Amino acid sequence: MMNDKHLIHLTVNGQARQCEVAPRQHLVDFLREDLGLTGSHLGCEHGVCGACTVRLDGQVVRGCLVLAVQADGRSVETVEGLTAGRSMKDLQDAFVARNALQCGFCTPGMLMAAAELIETQPDADREQVRHWISGNYCRCTGYQAIVDAICDVLASRKAGAAQ
Repeated sequence: MMNDKHLIHLTVNGQARQCEVAPRQHLVDFLREDLGLTGSHLGCEHGVCGACTVRLDGQVVRGCLVLAVQADGRSVETVEGLTAGRSMKDLQDAFVARNALQCGFCTPGMLMAAAELIETQPDADREQVRHWISGNYCRCTGYQAIVDAICDVLASRKAGAAQ
């Protein structure tokens, strides 16, 4: 039987990796099953819910819509990589303080989306925050607490920058 796996080289959360992957294996499945990075979740498997959100070369993508072979030669950052650095501690703390996570299923994708918003739109207002995270489903919190947490971090970072 012919080996139908492809050798890929990529960087995951800052660490160089070399792995064999099936041609049709989705990136999120590769991350979860082969690398044990289970922070990104499988939800709808259609790119709609945002639970599988990761960064590919700095761009937020849905891991269920990208094949692992497409990550060859590229850099992937998961929620584990995002939260390992202390730069997102304030966002995690705000999620806890505002009870912006309940079952936790959407939380990794929400954190990835929120981190991108905070980095790229530091002056975002509440309506812009709501729009930005609208591509991520949450069945527990009703979004209010999530928006509050993100707005808290935006305000805190803005106040810190002003000092």
